[in-house]
Amino acid sequence: MTKTLTAQDLADTFDAFNRHDVEAVMTHFADDCVFYTVGGDHAYGNKVEGAEAIAKAFSAVWAGMADAHWDHHGHFVHGDRAVSEWTFSGTDANGMRIEAQGADLFTLRDGKIVVKQALRKSRPAFKA
Repeated sequence: MTKTLTAQDLADTFDAFNRHDVEAVMTHFADDCVFYTVGGDHAYGNKVEGAEAIAKAFSAVWAGMADAHWDHHGHFVHGDRAVSEWTFSGTDANGMRIEAQGADLFTLRDGKIVVKQALRKSRPAFKA
């Protein structure tokens, strides 16, 4: 029987992001998952491959922005695709703050996330 990832699973994942709980976040990611970051050297941002590397990338965000938070998150799932909308906020070590809306486009397989494509409005950071 094939497991299905639900909108509640995605809500739980974002609650775990907000607790900075990498183990809970990664429960819904496949071992062979791919994460396309919001920014980077390529048109798609940067590509992070594999659950271990993705967990390290998420942990690095929290280390760099101790107050990183995804607010007003909403989710829907349709077959093997899902979308999460959110507002990200966080302050870096230099006191520069980001507040911007964004979304994740997910590809799913057997109840797990296999692709996370993160998209965020391009809004300049400002002094907190």
